[in-house]
Amino acid sequence: MQPNDENSDRASGNNRRVVVICLAALAVMGSITAYSPTLYRMFCSVTGYGGTTGRATGNVSKVLDRTITVRFDGSVAQNLPWKFEPEVNKMDVKVGETALTFFRATNMSDKPVTGQAAYNVTPEALGVYFKKIACFCFNEQTLKPHQTVEMPVTFFVDPKMADDPDTKILTDVTLSYIFYPVTKAAADNSSQTPKLGG
Repeated sequence: MQPNDENSDRASGNNRRVVVICLAALAVMGSITAYSPTLYRMFCSVTGYGGTTGRATGNVSKVLDRTITVRFDGSVAQNLPWKFEPEVNKMDVKVGETALTFFRATNMSDKPVTGQAAYNVTPEALGVYFKKIACFCFNEQTLKPHQTVEMPVTFFVDPKMADDPDTKILTDVTLSYIFYPVTKAAADNSSQTPKLGG
């Protein structure tokens, strides 16, 4: 074999190795991208980062003689053919008091569509004190063609917010939801991922 042939074979081997490494890196980046919403949601649920609310199993026994205005906001991702909005735009609740509100969703398409709600609270500092006992956002929601449903949220604002220097002077909080479409692949992946918080 001529030296040029050896150099050519070595270059071909190096090229193949580079291609394999690039494909492997692309696969890893694709996997991270596919799972990033789930990982981010888990991180926010555990830490309260970004105004993510806490999940509670029941209300607290202490109700303060202090009222806070809770505002509600609802929207959908561009590729979800739903109409989604709160039934009331705001309500006044006592800190520590359990409250109930509803959102209304309508599937505007001619086929069943599944969605999952993401949520946050502003100001962000109040996210850790906004506790949801029951919420449609804990699970995926499937609406039949042109079906309209009322989706309840049961919540309270933890009285501990009154002891936190970052939140004790706050008088307003906004709970926002945005619904995203759930594809079959995403639904299969989410069934294997524990839901932490809501």
